[in-house]
Amino acid sequence: MKKILQILLIEDDTIEVMKFVKVTDNIGVKHEIIETRNGEEALKFLNNTKQLPDIIVLDLNMPKINGIEFLSTLKKSKKLKHIPAIILTTSNNPKDIFECYKIGIAGYIIKPLKYEDYVVSVENILNYWSNNELIKM
Repeated sequence: MKKILQILLIEDDTIEVMKFVKVTDNIGVKHEIIETRNGEEALKFLNNTKQLPDIIVLDLNMPKINGIEFLSTLKKSKKLKHIPAIILTTSNNPKDIFECYKIGIAGYIIKPLKYEDYVVSVENILNYWSNNELIKM
């Protein structure tokens, strides 16, 4: 049975946020999405919340603290390092991909250009993680 996920979405592009929310609204499972605009805002949320998200979905190219800087901080934190972080980005730069996996991400997905392909990618992410046993802290 699929679990309802609490998802921290870190994305600075309003259209991308709307697209992600639309896909999640249409899959039949009402996942909870917490939206933040950049890594700095996300870290403030994570350090001040009592209930940590089940997964983090983030873009790499963001203002203030970018995705790689955010991941580095996340994975050094005893409180936060267990949270699976999935990259959803336009960057297909091999250096970015290598650096993210070296830091300890759970997945790296390049945003498809076609909406239909984007829907499949996001559904696959959510289906996979809603079937996993996740750490609750």
